[in-house]
Amino acid sequence: MILNQFCRFAVPLFFIMAGYFIMPKLQKAPWKTFRQYASPLMKLWLVWSALYLLFPFNFGTVIEQGYLSERMPYWSYLASSPLNTLFEGGLVHLWYIPSLLCGLAVMAQLCYMKQQKWLLPIGLTFYAYGLSAGSYEPIFMTEAPIFTRNGPFFSTLLLTVGYTFRHHNIHASRPVAIMLAVVGMMMHFAEAFFLTRYDMRFVEHDYLIGTPFWAAGIFLFLAGYASLGASSKITWLSQRTLGVYLCHLMVLITLMNLLPLLGLNIYIKDILLILLGISASYGFVVLIERSPLTHGYYDNHKALIRHE
Repeated sequence: MILNQFCRFAVPLFFIMAGYFIMPKLQKAPWKTFRQYASPLMKLWLVWSALYLLFPFNFGTVIEQGYLSERMPYWSYLASSPLNTLFEGGLVHLWYIPSLLCGLAVMAQLCYMKQQKWLLPIGLTFYAYGLSAGSYEPIFMTEAPIFTRNGPFFSTLLLTVGYTFRHHNIHASRPVAIMLAVVGMMMHFAEAFFLTRYDMRFVEHDYLIGTPFWAAGIFLFLAGYASLGASSKITWLSQRTLGVYLCHLMVLITLMNLLPLLGLNIYIKDILLILLGISASYGFVVLIERSPLTHGYYDNHKALIRHE
């Protein structure tokens, strides 16, 4: 439960990094940059959404009752909220790509209109609405047409934070960055505990008020070690981050179906799930890259992963 929330800085940090690295190009050619950024990501999102729609979650049900019997309940679930599915994709983790692009579209339009001064106010407004209709919904009773983690509600502010750090060359000393991260983390956990009073489970929260401060502090701290990723090995690993993100749940679903057949102790099984999940996901990405169908495609778009 604690570990679940302790990892919540990661996605906000990715948004901040994306905003930071895309700022110069977005400032110079907003919609051209957006199209160059969005086109390959949307193609990947569509392909992997289709794959996850077809990929069964329970192999035993497929064997015993047939493929359609296993898939139909999930398809019906997605069809019950089509608008949310549109902003999410074929499986839950794919929400990041539409959310990233929604936030970038807002920023591109404001940059195109030379109205960058509205980036932060609009980002804050979206974030406040996302909280009021998300984790704080039991208090504010705000309704939203989609799950507010999806779409532009949180991504716009976090992308703007990274954009602003780059645009104004904002840096912080290590003690200040650490303090900001710690205060943000403490706020996040305090809010999560507070919201349990309103029947919100501790593990349900993706974003809270303290989350942007937490992620911003970590970003500013890492910015002080800019040469940390200069190693060729780290660069080699980082170029496959997008592929691992896309395929890892397919790998984990497969392992969760196969590992119980070995009759292992639950703790050993969990350790194997983590180790095999990481290594198999990475190996799967390497195989995809070497496939004749995708070899050139992944080579052409590694710049997106590096956020050049």
